Amino acid sequence: MPPKITNSVAWQQAEILMQPAFIRVIDNIRKQLDESSWTGTYHDVLIWPPNTTDEIKALVTQLLQAMETATPEEADEIRQTLTRLPMPHPGYHLLLQRQQQQASIDLWELCYQVCFIEYNPQEEAANIDTSLIDELGEVDWLRLDAKAKELVEQRFASLPES
Repeated sequence: MPPKITNSVAWQQAEILMQPAFIRVIDNIRKQLDESSWTGTYHDVLIWPPNTTDEIKALVTQLLQAMETATPEEADEIRQTLTRLPMPHPGYHLLLQRQQQQASIDLWELCYQVCFIEYNPQEEAANIDTSLIDELGEVDWLRLDAKAKELVEQRFASLPES
């Protein structure tokens, strides 16, 4: 789940950090893949709210597909129905494979861990890691890269052994 940001300053700081964090995470993953026996492929995924049933997921998916060919009146009805249903948000995963082993890394969650202090998706509010922003309000690239590298290395170290 995306972090809950509680004020406009934190929101601006998150906007400053997210794209650079994503770039550093992807670059550090590439370096890890070059040195490991794992192969990786990137995939767009849909992240559903917890406890969403398969029936509801199928209904929402069907309604979203119906929107593509609906008349304006039908589209309005579909939109009204969708407002009462749980909606997925887009995710981006790295699927890793080595022989018969598989693992998945949620790239947005990894970026949130870089940008926020002790990020936990169950927490009510997330706190920006302000040490990643210098006194001029710019990204501190060295600190950002060091944190991204450390988190990516930890994730790869936690993968199953061969």
